[in-house]
Amino acid sequence: MTDFAQTEIERRLTLYQVFLKLYEHHSSLLDEILQLENLSQPSMKKMQLCYVHGVVETNAVYLMTNLCDNQTQSLQQPQQIWTIGRNQNSGICIADNYMSRRHAAIQYIDDEGFYFIDFNSTNGSFVNGDRAFGSIKLKDGDRIRLGNMTFDFFMNYTCRILPTVAIELLMQLVHRKNDNQVEILAFSRDKQKSISVKADDNLDILRNSRLFDKLEYCYDNFSSEQKSEILDRFLSRKIP
Repeated sequence: MTDFAQTEIERRLTLYQVFLKLYEHHSSLLDEILQLENLSQPSMKKMQLCYVHGVVETNAVYLMTNLCDNQTQSLQQPQQIWTIGRNQNSGICIADNYMSRRHAAIQYIDDEGFYFIDFNSTNGSFVNGDRAFGSIKLKDGDRIRLGNMTFDFFMNYTCRILPTVAIELLMQLVHRKNDNQVEILAFSRDKQKSISVKADDNLDILRNSRLFDKLEYCYDNFSSEQKSEILDRFLSRKIP
């Protein structure tokens, strides 16, 4: 019995050493396995995925993240340095006992990009599974672990202006406000406004709106009878 107990202890020590080696070199993989295990539990199915999103615009640089109070917030900082830690004065305060009061920071340097800095924290920081020492330049999609917190970092430098929506689709932008009213979206070239009408109101109300002007502008070849028929069908259709 004594020999069996000794053999079992040695076996467990060997497994523990293997686990430590695996965690040291592949900690990010283990984090993902643990997250999958948590997601399989009914109480953790609604677990929120954490992220930090660095945004660079013409006149502003800021972070968007859901690490604060479990809700997405935009965080602007005049020095472009966002501190992370248990301290309530941290820009991103995280209540994690495995995290130092002043654990780390994300800094933006003009014409260079976003950097991650660990403040010699007790339990350290890891970027893509590697222990973070000094300043590390962040890339889109990097995975960062601080204490028990793991989050993805994304960044955005570009913005696209999308083309205008076709008039055929604008005709479908009707939203029910209540049982007796619908909201018809009317568009102009420089702004958007809405008008509220009853579904059975006279067509003159709609003809006085900018939506009718838009129809006339786009469908110059339509006769007045055709335009009227379009509006009749538009107002008489069933709202889902």
